[in-house]
Amino acid sequence: MARLQDKYSKEIVPAMMKKFSITNHMAVPRLKKITVSMGVGKATQEKKRIDAAAKELGMITGQKPVITKARMSVAGFKVRQGMPIGCAVTLRGRRMYEFLDRLISVAIPRIRDFRGVPAKSFDGRGGYSMGITEQIVFPEVNIDQVEFPQGMNIAMHISGGSDEQSYELLNLFGMPFRR
Repeated sequence: MARLQDKYSKEIVPAMMKKFSITNHMAVPRLKKITVSMGVGKATQEKKRIDAAAKELGMITGQKPVITKARMSVAGFKVRQGMPIGCAVTLRGRRMYEFLDRLISVAIPRIRDFRGVPAKSFDGRGGYSMGITEQIVFPEVNIDQVEFPQGMNIAMHISGGSDEQSYELLNLFGMPFRR
């Protein structure tokens, strides 16, 4: 069992039940999945950028990413329908908790001039999204082999439906929110 998954079942569930007066432990908000995606806009000019981004995303998450393709043609961006323009990974279960643990304890502290993640990035239904500007904050990525610095989006899907409860859940996991 992953470290954060163990912490969730032993510490976080009782704390959330007490704080929000929840009687059933199955009603406590939980992390359902984490979606990590990279949009590679320069892939329209250089085909090897999408391969490099997919390789690095696979190293970071421990799972093979799906190459996403353009849904429609946009002449202004020189994009045709069906062109590869990004990659994404959906993490669930043990891999999800291990990725969250590495994100909170290793990657976020390595961000330059970090002052905390914004607490206003909740979507109104309990989900949380954040962006990272460079993939080199993860220790799995070898800085010397990175040709193109690439950002990524991280979306956490949380059951429960309330931003307040989702904030408390992520706070108990150790997410460093901006004060």
